[in-house]
Amino acid sequence: MSTTDNGTADIGHQAVLADGEVVRVMGHAEVLDVVTDPERYSSATSRFLQVPNGLDGAAHRLFRRALDAYFTPARMAALEPAVRDVARRVVSELPRGEAVDFTRDLGTRYAVQVMLAWLGWPDELEEELVEWVFENAAATRSRELERTTAAAEHFDHIIDRVIAPRLERREDEPRDVTDELLRERVDGRLLTRPELVSVLRNWTGGDLGSMALCVGVIGHQLAVSPDVEADVRSRRNDPDGLAAALDELLRIDDPFVSNRRKATKDTEIAGCPVHAGQRVLVDWTNANRDPRVFQDPDRYDPEQHAQLNLVYGAGPHVCPGRPLATLELRVLFEELLDATTDLSHDPGSPGVRAQRPLGGWSSSPVVLTWGGAA
Repeated sequence: MSTTDNGTADIGHQAVLADGEVVRVMGHAEVLDVVTDPERYSSATSRFLQVPNGLDGAAHRLFRRALDAYFTPARMAALEPAVRDVARRVVSELPRGEAVDFTRDLGTRYAVQVMLAWLGWPDELEEELVEWVFENAAATRSRELERTTAAAEHFDHIIDRVIAPRLERREDEPRDVTDELLRERVDGRLLTRPELVSVLRNWTGGDLGSMALCVGVIGHQLAVSPDVEADVRSRRNDPDGLAAALDELLRIDDPFVSNRRKATKDTEIAGCPVHAGQRVLVDWTNANRDPRVFQDPDRYDPEQHAQLNLVYGAGPHVCPGRPLATLELRVLFEELLDATTDLSHDPGSPGVRAQRPLGGWSSSPVVLTWGGAA
């Protein structure tokens, strides 16, 4: 396996790698085979309750049917003004005259503020959540079970503090998305408290860090690729075209690294034996750079690559929050493009791209030339 100039991994034609007790699936076609076959590859891989991502079969379908209704086009259209208010505010508050770390200084703050607006949580939680994002990243980077468990418990405690008083007035008219969720019924019953915490963790905990990384990845690529930046700016008034461009930049350097599955029976993937109960790691980043599908993985071609892009997954567990993530990214970069005339790489920095938690929480500083349409 080799590494490209921008730091991402290239797999050549290696589609599957048996690494001890784990089978790592890296090929595009092979990843699709795994994630579209839940009968052979279960998503129930954690000892903790994970709703809906850790469910299979009928239970998964019931929860997805209920929860997907929170991400409809009508819902996203109604949310867009609030998201734009946040985007406009965080862009206006960026420092002038100095380079900006898109992951830390822009993406994290933006992700937290949008989450608070969407769920109707109190603004007073902002600083605690921002600190938690960095705490969680450091815990993940350490690979220490005690630290990752503590970070997870901290976030569950935040959720529990939010929903505890709301559960006491569950019969009242809902005021926001969180209230609606507390009144949601699946298979004719209200969700249990552990299920509510799990859903809200799924909607928020991981997505805060992921959204920050998305902003860092996109900002870096625009800053180091003037031709790409010019194309993205040309799409400013074409929402679908801009969203496609941002998806393509995420394909080139996919921040949604991997998901886990567990084999339910003896089988094989691309000739590699897989035993019942064996862990299977779905490597989205390498699948999105498979040269058998993307001849030149670094080539920016939004329209050509759109149907093959696996940034938000595939199969029955395809990311339910994709409409929200797409909305957040599109609106943020619309506001950023309006407020600037150029994004460029800081000549004084070493040029490290946006990094995932296991590699660190820095991204290459971006120099903003202000004075756009805003």
